[in-house]
Amino acid sequence: MSRLDVVIFGATGLAGKQVVVYMARLYKKYDFGPWGVAGRSQAKLSALMAEISRETGEDLSSIKLIVADVGDDKSLREMCAQTNVLINCCGPYRLYGEPVVKAAIESKTNYVDITGEPQFMDLMQIRYDEKAREAGVFVISACGFDSIPSDMGVTFLKQNFKGTLNSIDSYLSFYLPPELDAEAKEHGVIGTGTWESFVYGAAFLNEIPRLRKALFPEPAPQMKPVVKQKSMTKKDNQWYFEFPGADESVVYRTQQFLYQNEQQRPVQFNAYFKTGSLWRSMGIAMRALTLVVMSKSECTRKYLLNNPKYWSGGYVTKEGPTANVTNNSNFTFEMVGNGWPEGADVEKTLPTKTVVAKVTGQNPAYGATVAAVLMCAHTVLRERHHMPAPGGVMSPGSAFKNTTLIQKLNDNDLKYEIISK
Repeated sequence: MSRLDVVIFGATGLAGKQVVVYMARLYKKYDFGPWGVAGRSQAKLSALMAEISRETGEDLSSIKLIVADVGDDKSLREMCAQTNVLINCCGPYRLYGEPVVKAAIESKTNYVDITGEPQFMDLMQIRYDEKAREAGVFVISACGFDSIPSDMGVTFLKQNFKGTLNSIDSYLSFYLPPELDAEAKEHGVIGTGTWESFVYGAAFLNEIPRLRKALFPEPAPQMKPVVKQKSMTKKDNQWYFEFPGADESVVYRTQQFLYQNEQQRPVQFNAYFKTGSLWRSMGIAMRALTLVVMSKSECTRKYLLNNPKYWSGGYVTKEGPTANVTNNSNFTFEMVGNGWPEGADVEKTLPTKTVVAKVTGQNPAYGATVAAVLMCAHTVLRERHHMPAPGGVMSPGSAFKNTTLIQKLNDNDLKYEIISK
């Protein structure tokens, strides 16, 4: 029996549904072959496809519906055996991700997901990289807002630097029109899945050094001059804090891969996000510290998970944000790269060249994320010959660096551009 090109698992969830919507709109344009959706309930899958068919005007009656549950290993293997690429939208991945990765590898199925959980990604590489290589498949996490803009942004900046790139400082900012502030405060701006991943990530921050040491027992040497991460910094009269997402971790994995496998000089990468005025920044810092402390205890962690709106400052609600808010949310990554021009003596001189790249997009959680993961799946399907053989558990930058993924992202409202040299 021939396999489907793509199956979207967790299709009835908040993020999964949007992936299905985008797939319904794009599968003809990008010449996806037969595809399917998967979840725990046949009835919910049927209702979902009927709703999306009405919304998009596409006849989706032939799309295959697959019943699978993360608590049923047999159903996961049967699901994976029916497709060439599985898009996994079931999080938090710390709780539900490993059985799906395991089933995909056992079924010789390529796997992509939208997680932003560094501990999960490191652990999957430690446990399954060799098995994925033996199976000849790719397992690629962080194919959404975490961390396609940043990881592929580093690739983009390196391709356009024309010299030796030493370091990148990335500055993330968000924008929502002021007239939508009240609506955002009432209904939030992100869903509970992202909130759960954040809380669990904060709870087990102490795992990262141990996992990193197991993953890279002999890390790449520190490049000079060293550009250290700051807890907070100021740029253009605005304050920025160290970004708590997965970007630094994912970029680090990519740079380690390139050093160990291609002897490329690693790029130092520091990520920040805009917090605004000093007083507002101090308030965010105090709230973040409180969340980290509360996440350490099972009792208070459960309290955080059950009351996301209060503890997130209104950014997260159980019912999820409105389409009006998400569709009008914009983000910008300004990535400042420093290094040496071509021909410069890297060992004896300081960096003198700066190139600035910008990555922009809309709707980070349910727009940019779903377009990115679909384009990653498409790239695995159509450009495998440009990806590292034989496969393995990889970061996006190491898997897709020689493909046309950035061009596909540019064609789908995730814009990469050089703004200053």
